[in-house]
Amino acid sequence: MCGISGYISTNGNFEKNVKKTLDLMSTRGPNSQNHLKFSLKEKEIHLLHSRLNIIDLHERSNQPYKIGDYTIIFNGEIYNYLEIRKELEKKYLFNTNSDTEVLLYSFIEYGEKCHEILNGMWSFAVWNDKKKTLFLSRDPFGEKPLYYTFLGENFFFGSEIKYLFSLSNKKKRINIKKLNNYLFNGYKSIHNDQKTFFEEIYEVPSGSFLKIDSQNKHKIQKYFFPKLEQSKKSEFDLNEVIKKNRECLIKTVDLRMRSDVPIAFCLSGGIDSGALVSIASKILGKKISCFSIVDSDERYNEHDNIKKIVKDCDVDHFPIFLTNKKDDFFNRLEKLVAYHDSPISTISYFIHSYLLEDISKNDFKVSISGTGADELYTGYYDHYVQYFATIKKDDVNFNQNLDYWKKFIKPILRNPALMNINFYIDNPNSMSNVLEKHFELDKFAKNQSNLKDINQKNFTDDILRNRMLNEIFHEVVPVILKHDDHNSMMNSVENRSPFLDKKLLTLANSIPSNYLISYGYQKYILRESLKNILIDEIRLDRSKKGFNASINSILDLGNKETLNKIFNKNNLINEFVDLQKLLSSITLSKIPNHQSKLIFSIISSEIFLRKNS
Repeated sequence: MCGISGYISTNGNFEKNVKKTLDLMSTRGPNSQNHLKFSLKEKEIHLLHSRLNIIDLHERSNQPYKIGDYTIIFNGEIYNYLEIRKELEKKYLFNTNSDTEVLLYSFIEYGEKCHEILNGMWSFAVWNDKKKTLFLSRDPFGEKPLYYTFLGENFFFGSEIKYLFSLSNKKKRINIKKLNNYLFNGYKSIHNDQKTFFEEIYEVPSGSFLKIDSQNKHKIQKYFFPKLEQSKKSEFDLNEVIKKNRECLIKTVDLRMRSDVPIAFCLSGGIDSGALVSIASKILGKKISCFSIVDSDERYNEHDNIKKIVKDCDVDHFPIFLTNKKDDFFNRLEKLVAYHDSPISTISYFIHSYLLEDISKNDFKVSISGTGADELYTGYYDHYVQYFATIKKDDVNFNQNLDYWKKFIKPILRNPALMNINFYIDNPNSMSNVLEKHFELDKFAKNQSNLKDINQKNFTDDILRNRMLNEIFHEVVPVILKHDDHNSMMNSVENRSPFLDKKLLTLANSIPSNYLISYGYQKYILRESLKNILIDEIRLDRSKKGFNASINSILDLGNKETLNKIFNKNNLINEFVDLQKLLSSITLSKIPNHQSKLIFSIISSEIFLRKNS
């Protein structure tokens, strides 16, 4: 895990900005910082790298790494590098034990087709000094960030947006429409396109590469497309798929535990993180350490479940209690917003920062989390409603699971919109539940003209599967990954997500939708795969609390000074939000989740505006 950045300059003196940019990159790579320069007639090409040692700690694996005409800078991990190396050794002589060298030889050997054999997370750049071309690539799920911009004819790229501004001296201009849509359409709208919270700063899309030739002509091309090949119900072997899913999950955890430095697990108390901890401990026989956030609010408190997993797996455990944290709120949020180059999207990623900070303080360099399982196997309460719309012609499954839903799920729902099982039957393409339009948050918006409808992408006609793929690639997972990455790298820790695996995705996408929920259980395939691995009290628990916290747990809204700070008439956020109208509509003692989200978004956006206006 590292930081990368660089540029191609046609005019302008940007080399003077290299050192200060490398200094900015130091949290991503505290072990070494290096820079290489190439000249091409009137152009200069600069590659910057900052290294966090994870695989092959020797300086021989420092970057930029050069083989012949090819030079690479790389952020991430290639988990199957040993298997790829075994094949490449038939032709090439290796000088390191790193995955970096394996990645570069893979590119030299296979070119763009190297993506087909890589299992990992990455953003990398390869300069071909013979062809005078720059090749940038981002992994299939977008686990590793990669941004770019143009300043005239000059091209800049990097792992973080701040590197682009540092290298180019480009003036910051906030993307007002993006900010407004985030506030009132929610965090699921952020990655609906490749635009960021700054004008003219873009993300390289996940599963894509960007090429620039010697004439500065560039193109972005998609290389990864999720396979949607659901087995026919008559040919589907449930037991065989459960067996394959179990084997694949064990393999993906095993691969992601390849490291030359200590690894920690993020444990929330749910089935996803519990599964990973149980596999690592019971199946792989690893002695592991786990870190957890504990909120006193009963809506989010999973401490009992966490203790059950810790006891069952006999792991070292470091709980972090959200008590006595309120005095730290504004100072911490200011630092987070500055590092992330954006508002912090939800409270989840604010409290997540405590987790990574503690992991780093205890000298762990890699963290493993359960991101992606909800979107692979069905994990949200609205998946039930989408499931019923998808299998409406399957009377047996529909009626059976409806009975289970009424008995076990409906009584624990807090969101009234999720109680209407006919919603997606009547409104198959609606985004109102996704964007929580039923809460009418946009009634507090001052810039209605800047609000736009967010449309889902069309992967398939299957309502449930289409929603899940949108969540993976455009709505939920990209937000998690961006904050996971930045919170981790702010503390010089690498984050890994075993559920985000191409083989797991392909296997999950082959399962007929009527099997995704059975006997009233979401994640039915995953639960069955974990028999005799994950303790049944967790494996068979239907409730979902999610990794979250109440705003009352992190901020004292009963304090007049705090309230004045948030709802001050001089705040820049007043251009977007009718603060007084909002204040008069809330009950401060116990704020419902949707208003809690909005208030946090307002505070986070205010800080972002002040830092960048």
